[in-house]
Amino acid sequence: MRIVFVVLAVLLLVPGWAGEERLRFLDATARMTAVRVSLDPADPARRRVGALTFLGGLALNSPDKAFGGFSALHTDGRRFTLLSDGGSIVRFTLTPDWRIVAPDFAHVPGGPRNGQQRSDRDSESLVTDGRHVWVGFESVNEIWRYDAGFTRTERYVQPSPMRRWRRNGGPETMIRLRDGRFIVISEDPPKNESLREGLVFPGDPVRGAQPFAFRFVPPDGYNPSDGCELPDGRLLILLRNWQFPLRFASRLMIVDPATIRPGAIVTGRTIATLAAPLIHDNFEGVAAIREGGATVIWIVADDNQLILERSLLLKFRLDA
Repeated sequence: MRIVFVVLAVLLLVPGWAGEERLRFLDATARMTAVRVSLDPADPARRRVGALTFLGGLALNSPDKAFGGFSALHTDGRRFTLLSDGGSIVRFTLTPDWRIVAPDFAHVPGGPRNGQQRSDRDSESLVTDGRHVWVGFESVNEIWRYDAGFTRTERYVQPSPMRRWRRNGGPETMIRLRDGRFIVISEDPPKNESLREGLVFPGDPVRGAQPFAFRFVPPDGYNPSDGCELPDGRLLILLRNWQFPLRFASRLMIVDPATIRPGAIVTGRTIATLAAPLIHDNFEGVAAIREGGATVIWIVADDNQLILERSLLLKFRLDA
């Protein structure tokens, strides 16, 4: 039975042809639905995990094959923008009773290479200041800037330190601080190194701001997959652990920004772990806002467009 399971897993995970996967697009005709989910499927009343209180969640679905793969998100608590690792954009309003209204589907208007292959639009991180949107692209390790509505491309850059980053271990984590600085952390260690590299840009990276570097130490077996600034100024880093074939666990870690200095080795404190038997998946996007005096954290999962994974959107309150 173990051999049969491994063969089935390989068939699900490996493409049916040897060439590079063609990029799928979402358009205005796409549809989506959502169903409520629990923190603990065996105990729907459970609400606590670490320093977090579970406030609710959704499993997002669509018959469109281009739907899913969500690797980043932005929200003000009402309107949501999800960005997939194929450059697809899903925007919608979430009502207080967890209904999705006014969904809108689009695609980034430009990006690396010619945009015909999936790796050309491997968008993994997103930040905004309300006037512009910055997106971190893995595979090419570049940062692109768009207008706030994702209607046009403005500028892009490949910062020189990111040229050493691995093709599949690039800018999964990008944070824009309220003071205008940017923090970008590699998912994997750069070549010939053992620690993840973090870069701090004093301003807009695509306008030539030169960063200083630090090193980030995640928990053993975990890789940083996104981050954001909490309302109190601390940093929140989302990390995920993957084991063959499809076993995931995620952690949320708080980092003191005062520890981030040129050449510093930085780590943080884990505040929650999402692993079996709790709801778990390939969580790759995180956002934090203030809501009614509380700090609220949203996370989204990248389902890799596989039937064995889900596009989950979960909401927590930070209690610590």
